[in-house]
Amino acid sequence: MNKYLDFENDIENIEKLIANLDISNNNFRSEKAKLLDKKNKILDKIYSNLSAWQKVQVARHPNRPHTKDYLNLIFENIIYLHGDKKFSDDSAVLGCLGEISGQSVMVIGTEKGNSMESRIKHNFGMAKPEGYRKAQRLMNIADKYNLPIITFVDTAGAFPGKEAEERGQSESIASSIQTSLKIGSPIISIVIGEGGSGGAIALATADKVLMLEHSIYSVISPEGCASILWRSSDYIQKAAESLKLTAKDCLNNKIIDSIVKEVAGGAHRFPQDQADILKNEIINSIVSLKLLSIEERKNQRNQKFLNMTAEI
Repeated sequence: MNKYLDFENDIENIEKLIANLDISNNNFRSEKAKLLDKKNKILDKIYSNLSAWQKVQVARHPNRPHTKDYLNLIFENIIYLHGDKKFSDDSAVLGCLGEISGQSVMVIGTEKGNSMESRIKHNFGMAKPEGYRKAQRLMNIADKYNLPIITFVDTAGAFPGKEAEERGQSESIASSIQTSLKIGSPIISIVIGEGGSGGAIALATADKVLMLEHSIYSVISPEGCASILWRSSDYIQKAAESLKLTAKDCLNNKIIDSIVKEVAGGAHRFPQDQADILKNEIINSIVSLKLLSIEERKNQRNQKFLNMTAEI
């Protein structure tokens, strides 16, 4: 069942008209073609002029592909790896060995889930310390065998619960960043939905950081920002604009390296087509990064993030 956002009323109306067309009508095909053409034009118009808050809504769309979807659509011969070898396994962070175009890779990503049952299982994509320590363990395995590392970022942030703090949440995030800066394997990170605060950057300290066109990346959610600065939800849209959280904003501010274009109407409309686009981006990134020596990659990676802090 399609889920329409509040700015997609025109699209919803056209799709209802298409669904109600009489297939026995001699003009069925021509009428459907006209309506599809009209829908595509409206989609292009709407999605090329989204506000920051509308981008947030698209990034959180319930049908938007998550990490597990891209794992199944992009990679082959997947072998899931579990646990941090210290406390437990964290289902909010998925990790696996896989292949892409014949290249063995390590894939790590935060998973939100796509149903109430799976969202609870994956803790809505909010990782605990054991999740970040699992990521570190898998990064070190990849480094040992010189495997490229692909990370998918889709989280509102790290889990803020008492038990997570007791087990060293801040330390686990910091250690993940440190591990990412030290290892020699090529690292490619893609923000596919939400990139929230330190919980996101723990998996986004990479040689190449990409963002899907309608994803977001920010130190805090618009709701959290509005609550702190204005103490009112009336200012959520203003907060979204002020946070500069869109892919275009992040590219302009040199937070990311490039933007991956989304299919018309967002990744949730055509997941396989979006996965194909993303697969090509990943392959090209791996090829370009493998041209560099290990020391060149590490030096460029570290310098990139040092430059970010120098400009603050």
